Amino acid sequence: MDAMSTTPTALAPTTWTRDAGAVEKRDVWTAMKRGFRGRCPRCGEGKLFRAFLKVADKCDKCGQDFSAHRADDLPAYLVIVIVGHIVVPIALYIETNYSPPVGLQLAIYLPLVAVASLALLQPVKGGVVALQWAFRMHGFDETPEPSVPPV
Repeated sequence: MDAMSTTPTALAPTTWTRDAGAVEKRDVWTAMKRGFRGRCPRCGEGKLFRAFLKVADKCDKCGQDFSAHRADDLPAYLVIVIVGHIVVPIALYIETNYSPPVGLQLAIYLPLVAVASLALLQPVKGGVVALQWAFRMHGFDETPEPSVPPV
């Protein structure tokens, strides 16, 4: 008789499912679309921002706490990459094919870069905060902090 046959049936392993492991299912793409629109990644109805780049403390509809977010400089870096990949090829194409004066180029590209950067900064930050929420990063999980044992 082997050891496996003597184990009681109460200790038999249960079938693990993905739904059993998660308290709340968080779809990454849905959350990012909601964050990109400046909406709560959880409910999609509440506002994510209380000012241009200030994330609200909590959702005014579902009560989701946003105080744990850590977007830091990532949105700005992503905006630089996005705008740079759009403007630089256009500038190179125009320069090599038409050679406009430098003053005209500065008068076009500087405002274009400024407007595009300001237009993308809030949506990209919303997407980053929503991504953190979807991946349960930086305090967006429901598990309580482990208590510190007394000294």
